[in-house]
Amino acid sequence: MQIVNELKLDFSDVLIKPKRSTLSSRSQVNLTRSIEFLNKTSWEGTPIVAANMDTVGSIAAAIELAKYNMITCLHKHYESEVLIDFFSYVKKSNLQNYVAYSTGIRSEDIEKLNYVISKAGSDAIKILCIDVANGYTQKFVDAVRKIRDKYPDKIIIAGNVVTPEITEQLILSGADIVKVGIGSGSACTTRIKTGVGCPQLSAVIECADAAHGIGGRIMSDGGCTVPGDISKAFCGGADFVMLGGMLAGHTENLITDAEGEPVFYGMSSFEAMNKYEGSIRKYRTSEGRVVRMRHKGNISSTLEDILGGVRSTCTYIGARNIKEMPKCATFFRVNNQLNRIYETSTIKS
Repeated sequence: MQIVNELKLDFSDVLIKPKRSTLSSRSQVNLTRSIEFLNKTSWEGTPIVAANMDTVGSIAAAIELAKYNMITCLHKHYESEVLIDFFSYVKKSNLQNYVAYSTGIRSEDIEKLNYVISKAGSDAIKILCIDVANGYTQKFVDAVRKIRDKYPDKIIIAGNVVTPEITEQLILSGADIVKVGIGSGSACTTRIKTGVGCPQLSAVIECADAAHGIGGRIMSDGGCTVPGDISKAFCGGADFVMLGGMLAGHTENLITDAEGEPVFYGMSSFEAMNKYEGSIRKYRTSEGRVVRMRHKGNISSTLEDILGGVRSTCTYIGARNIKEMPKCATFFRVNNQLNRIYETSTIKS
């Protein structure tokens, strides 16, 4: 048994220190990034990503996010023929930079992946998201290596983890982007059920340092509740930021409960496992919650609000683009980050 005494921080534990800036307008900030990965594949776009949850990463949401050059990791539960048809559309529309195919590592997942790629065409799918709850198993590391060997031209996202050592191992095994975050999502109860996790900002800072040292990239996954948290993730070194709850509940990905109310739930929740597997296996437990939320309207309004917030952060710290944010950022540690006196009575913000 060991105890790490170093303090670990979440997004709510810090604020970003403003600095003198030569920027006179948010319009001067460029949120497009160009990235070349270890496998020599390149990507360009706005590095904000919709999570591969059925209440978030839908086909309709992907079409909307692509208009903003953002990535959607489609959820895993679309039928093969639906995916083949959609990725054929993606290829025809030249949207390969903005749609990721998500897969697990079970044999049936890999068979489905191979089938969809063979039918849609290898050039229809550019990004693969290899997604499991626990990225620390040797089985997962081996699966990443096998998929890299089979698909050397793909951008591979792999996770989830929260420590630098496994981040390095996954990159050396073939991942281009390591997905960072355990238990930080708003619909995730892993920390409650298992006691496992790491505060998200510290996880991002440490894993980004490890990844960048060997030419890899990371994606912060979970913990963002407001646009300012997205900026904090970028300032902490994240190359991409994945969002779940912030992008749920919109017209493009709306799922409702029996009473017709919009819901958002973790993909390890009873709700998700009963829906897609018929039941929860006896050796497992639910590690997600079901959340009722208001219908937020079209997703474009939320995306524009997010982009406006990140641009505003950049003007406060003198960063002309997302790539510059970490070197322009200094964090204040705080015990309170906002005044909540009128929070419950606010009509609109």
